[in-house]
Amino acid sequence: MGLGIDPSVAITALIVVILVVPMDCQRPQLVNIGAVFAFDSVIGRAAKVALEAAVSDVNNDKSFLKETELRLLMEDSACNVFRGSFGAFELLEKEVVAMIGPISSSVAHTISDIAKGLHFPLVSFAATDPTLSALQFPFFLRTTPNDAHQMSALVDLINFYGWKEVISVYSDDELGRNGVSALDDELYKKRSRISYKVPLSVHSDEKFLTNALNKSKSIGPRVYILHFGPDPLLRIFDIAQKLQMMTHEYVWLATDWLSVTLDSLSDKGTLKRLEGVVGLRQHIPESVKMEHFTHKLQSNRSMNAYALHAYDTVWMIAHGIEELLNEGINITFSYSEKLLHARGTKLHLEKIKFFNSGELLLEKLLKVNFTGIAGQVQFGSGRNIIGCDYEIINVNKTDVHTVGFWSKNGGFSVVAPKTRHSQKKTSFVSDEKLGDITWPGGGREKPRGWVIADSADPLKIVVPRRVSFVEFVTEEKNSSHRIQGFCIDVFIEALKFVPYSVPYIFEPFGNGHSSPNYNHLIQMVTDGVYDAAVGDIAIVPSRSKLVDFSQPYASTGLVVVIPANDDNATWIFLRPFTSRLWCVVLVSFLVIAVVIWILEHRINEDFRGPPRRQLSTMLLFSFSTLFKRNQEDTISNLARLVMIVWLFLLMVLTASYTANLTSILTVQQLPSAITGIDSLRASEVPIGYQAGTFTLEYLTYSLGMARSRLVPLDSTEEYEKALKLGPTNWGGVAAIVDELPYIELFLAERTGFKIVGEPFMHRGWGFVSTIFMFLLIRNYLQKDLNLIFYITGV
Repeated sequence: MGLGIDPSVAITALIVVILVVPMDCQRPQLVNIGAVFAFDSVIGRAAKVALEAAVSDVNNDKSFLKETELRLLMEDSACNVFRGSFGAFELLEKEVVAMIGPISSSVAHTISDIAKGLHFPLVSFAATDPTLSALQFPFFLRTTPNDAHQMSALVDLINFYGWKEVISVYSDDELGRNGVSALDDELYKKRSRISYKVPLSVHSDEKFLTNALNKSKSIGPRVYILHFGPDPLLRIFDIAQKLQMMTHEYVWLATDWLSVTLDSLSDKGTLKRLEGVVGLRQHIPESVKMEHFTHKLQSNRSMNAYALHAYDTVWMIAHGIEELLNEGINITFSYSEKLLHARGTKLHLEKIKFFNSGELLLEKLLKVNFTGIAGQVQFGSGRNIIGCDYEIINVNKTDVHTVGFWSKNGGFSVVAPKTRHSQKKTSFVSDEKLGDITWPGGGREKPRGWVIADSADPLKIVVPRRVSFVEFVTEEKNSSHRIQGFCIDVFIEALKFVPYSVPYIFEPFGNGHSSPNYNHLIQMVTDGVYDAAVGDIAIVPSRSKLVDFSQPYASTGLVVVIPANDDNATWIFLRPFTSRLWCVVLVSFLVIAVVIWILEHRINEDFRGPPRRQLSTMLLFSFSTLFKRNQEDTISNLARLVMIVWLFLLMVLTASYTANLTSILTVQQLPSAITGIDSLRASEVPIGYQAGTFTLEYLTYSLGMARSRLVPLDSTEEYEKALKLGPTNWGGVAAIVDELPYIELFLAERTGFKIVGEPFMHRGWGFVSTIFMFLLIRNYLQKDLNLIFYITGV
């Protein structure tokens, strides 16, 4: 009996067979991944165990990859570029879909080029060189934070303690050089710098290390940054002890290589050599996965953060492979046409196969997002895993303890962050804190981190050569060229509070004819022409971006000065005429008296008599013409003609005097239109300012005043002249805007002027520098400013 089958059912079954069955059948039974790293290294020994454990866990998880087995093939690179390259080629012959490693950044550069050429993902769990994230290496991924991230943490630590200059000690390879370059970039953002670099070879002997460290002692900074690969021998600290560089004057900060090294040590007696060293350790959040992994490998006590990242790397690749297989993409390989031309060579490059879906696997890996034992596995910019948090560790004689935590968003805290990105960056530095740290030498007080070295040259300190307001700072005009003034006195007294000698020399800046431009002076400090600047230098934001300022030693602010109305009316009747005009009037009276006497005394009896009577008659006749008719009559026609002219002149003189006096009395009662900076800003009158100061920048850029309104003035004499000329005359001004100390000195020497309105733009004067010494002076000024003022008598 035959079976009747509906044709539509048969077609549907055929379609299902075509679409579904092949997808299940295309899942391979075995997928190879490769690993190239140095087996016999601090990181490699732990990573090998972690990688094998990860592959075992992936294969034991039947809900993952299903019937596909993951196989790990490993080759030893021995931290050698050639061996690493050969190992990579040998793995490629065995059809690997992706490759893990290497540990060495130098080897990673070479294998990244191979990965780029053959289009297979290269995932490193320990190569931290920041330059590997460049577009040059599109197939390179990293499951550990790069050095730029941990340098950010290290620089925050340096800034937290107020150090401004450091000495870097690093391995002279891609890891060290590029890591220190990232450190330099981060320090620049905080206006700090590396003052000296000590490159070391991996194979440097004790003599070379001793000479290199000994040379660094001649430099002022005492903050050392150590950055190289894990060193089980810790030779750098042995040599530092021999050179007496593990004392209270020094600071030793290490990147996370130190924590990895210490985790691998079995002899805790080594810690005695490292007393006071502070380092970073990647913070691994507590989790159930971490507890299971630790319990499983409790026999292996050398686990470190990089080994945990290696474990997560295997799972990450497994996730990517699972995504490919779920989309029905076949795991196939092909020979490279370029390498086929190498047939016949001893390298047998023609046997190398590359994964056909390498680019697709790379895309899947970049989208992976899961929680591993080391934390969240998710890629950010530059194909780097999103940065982790760090623990701040401190070594004492017997133990390594954690004194705090650092996160990119939360800064420093003594409480461990619950998640990597749960905290928000606080704007208050005072909220950040760390536990007590034992520094080199066993002390708890923070080291200064900077000393005056024996071989150091005197500090070149530039001072403005003022030609006005010389009471604050200037150079004497005699042959001694001595620098003097209030600012110099404060600086010298402040140095007395510094607990060590600070050699310095003053160098004046200016042509001696006009006061110098202070922005140019500060720029010369920024450019390194001078080490510091001392003078009446205002602390303003634009300058603070370029240099460091000490604590302000004088409180200042801008004020407005205008001519004052004379409230003293005792001698106001003399003001209508100038002194010269009063003299001319007096002389005119005397001349008229003499002329009339000459013309009348021979013919007029009123002008005769004893000499004394004639003199009194002559003077009374002349001066009485101003007020009434004279008792003496003039007889001669010539004398009468003279009197007519004289009386006409007296009429004009009296009218002018009356008009001027009336005007003065009227204006005196009127209030000034200028009542402060707001009314001055709203007007269009010319304004004077002190040339070379920040006042011009503030009035134009901050207040928006037209530059054409602003008149530069160089001295108190010019101040007085311009104010008296007034806004209607050429070269005159309606008001002057300048800093309060200058105006107080100006008003103390001259009358007829006054300050209107309240001071604004409150700033202070400070010392300028890009070196750490003035950070010390800043603190001493803050503590003992009143004492300094008492000593200097101001």
